[in-house]
Amino acid sequence: MIQINASRLQAHFEAMSLIGKMGETGTCRPAHSDIEKKAFELAASWMQEAGMKTKIDHFGNLIGRLEGKNTSLPLLMMGSHLDSQPYGGRFDGVAGVLCAIEVVMTMKENQIIPDRTIEIISFADEEGWRFNKGLFGSRGILGKLEEGELARADKEGITREQALKDFGCDVTKFKESEYAVGSIYCFLELHIEQGPVLDIAKKSIGIVSGISGPLWLTVTLKGQAGHTGSVPMPLRKDALLGAAEIIVAVNEIATQVKENPTVGTVATINVFPSSRNIIAEEVQFTIDLRDIDLERRHRYEKQLMEKISQICQKNGLTFSIREDTNSEPRYCADWIKSIIKTNCENLHIEAPELMSGPFHDALALSYACDYGMIFVRCKDGISHNPLEFASYEDLAIGTQVMYGTVLDILKK
Repeated sequence: MIQINASRLQAHFEAMSLIGKMGETGTCRPAHSDIEKKAFELAASWMQEAGMKTKIDHFGNLIGRLEGKNTSLPLLMMGSHLDSQPYGGRFDGVAGVLCAIEVVMTMKENQIIPDRTIEIISFADEEGWRFNKGLFGSRGILGKLEEGELARADKEGITREQALKDFGCDVTKFKESEYAVGSIYCFLELHIEQGPVLDIAKKSIGIVSGISGPLWLTVTLKGQAGHTGSVPMPLRKDALLGAAEIIVAVNEIATQVKENPTVGTVATINVFPSSRNIIAEEVQFTIDLRDIDLERRHRYEKQLMEKISQICQKNGLTFSIREDTNSEPRYCADWIKSIIKTNCENLHIEAPELMSGPFHDALALSYACDYGMIFVRCKDGISHNPLEFASYEDLAIGTQVMYGTVLDILKK
């Protein structure tokens, strides 16, 4: 029996999709931007309708807080993010925020006042594309930011520090926005699957068993510029040729055992001086390597490092590698998975367990508390794309499962 208000939930999605709208179904909401601030203002208005007090902390997180009867108890946290990819869809991240708000709205309508405090957070810069470093807000509240993060600049040369200041945050007061160890009881995140498993299986809901560990690298190759018409092929130090060979190697290494869930991707590349008749002198590109098996990922990383060295030596190039993100796989808490499963069964829903290849804010929170995730089917597994689609019926079912899960957790 669906108790949440499915039509209200749909209306919230449709209203949010207008902020940063791109084309018919696309979304572009950069982190720490005026567009994200508008999304925060809209989400905050709904949080307030649900009886929550709202604020934006110094990391740029939107936080809605429903005070519990016993404020000494560690809080139950839910959420995701409202920033999007530059060429993104309407559901990635948004589902985790709006469905959580609907859960608390339903609690209010049923006059349920929890013993422990509930917080919903729209975390700042989960996506990581603007400053090439994601999970900023969720790592921030746990004191897990790294040296130099505020100095990272976007393509316009705006630093993270400046963007946060423009957003109304004070980077000298980060400590005030950090959460004390043990203050979070558990974390729940509902998310579209972003893959095709549920769609192929014709299942509305999935129970996440864990998140693959991502390794993000930025590789810079340096060769020598020269006229493309006059430098003989054997004498060239072509950085773009070296990059091309490495890109192929990434794919070969990631696919060496076809049935493994390992994925490897090069998705961004910058060439200098980027003229059609100058041999590329410098090329910078990103590598994204992920696996649920950390030992295998380490093994593949070693193979990749050896390949990069060999290719650069062959082409007369020098190279440097910067590690941007390095996370181990993190597994969901069995007791939360069990509660989610029970709530699926109560609704007569068969919900398979599946891994998450993409990382989420839950990955950061997993280092502070137990966590659980609910996946909602998305059409053809398409995400980070305006074609991304999850049905409002499936989202309502996922929200109902989350509502029951929250009520059961509150009994503990």
